Amino acid sequence: MFNVGIISAGEGNRLKQEGIRVSKPLVPIKGIPLIQRIIDVARNNGASSMSYIINETSKDLESFLKAYNYSQPFNLIVKTTESSLHSLYQLNKFLSPPFLVSTADSVFLENEFASFINFGLNVDGIDGIIAVTDFIDDEKPLYADIDENGRIRNFEDVNEGYEFVTGGLYFFKNNIQKEIDEAVYSGVLRLRNFLRFLIQKDYHFHAYPFSKIIDVDRVTDIEKAEEFLMKNLSENKECN
Repeated sequence: MFNVGIISAGEGNRLKQEGIRVSKPLVPIKGIPLIQRIIDVARNNGASSMSYIINETSKDLESFLKAYNYSQPFNLIVKTTESSLHSLYQLNKFLSPPFLVSTADSVFLENEFASFINFGLNVDGIDGIIAVTDFIDDEKPLYADIDENGRIRNFEDVNEGYEFVTGGLYFFKNNIQKEIDEAVYSGVLRLRNFLRFLIQKDYHFHAYPFSKIIDVDRVTDIEKAEEFLMKNLSENKECN
């Protein structure tokens, strides 16, 4: 069992510029909204609570979440925040460990997610698990500097020969309320900078590789995500 916090506070400006009219988390991938796909996968794999933060302009997303979660308790914060770290700051009161923090725009395979969660729940001696992938197609990827044992040494904005980037899934095994408060009060912005902040505090994060994680930022990413899921479905049918 684990708690889940989904950060859905982005504006999705690139998609809007390309003609997408719904809030970014509601963009359908094979007919299923991005955020619904993440909710379903999390629940299928043992999530005990769901908490969301969305911005104040996403009225369609607010309506969707209230309707989709009507049969189960959930927490919803409607607040436009300064950065993704400030969104986590708002959510954290609902996130007793172990807990997963997820963005709302990532597409991945459920079986890989299940293995990721199982590993996170059962591994000892580390503070958290970060999903990574060697599929690099994000406009502003966050590179993971990983040692030979899978421990993340640091997170980098510039690729200096790194193989993997983060994929928007962060599993924490311990309470980080104190660290979140300290980072926010000291002026840290963005979740990626908070991860660096934790590394500086000697937190031990293990990298967990996924075959592919696609961040949906553009219309072309929708096509890539659908092709990825269809290819996996086809391969599974061939194996059976």
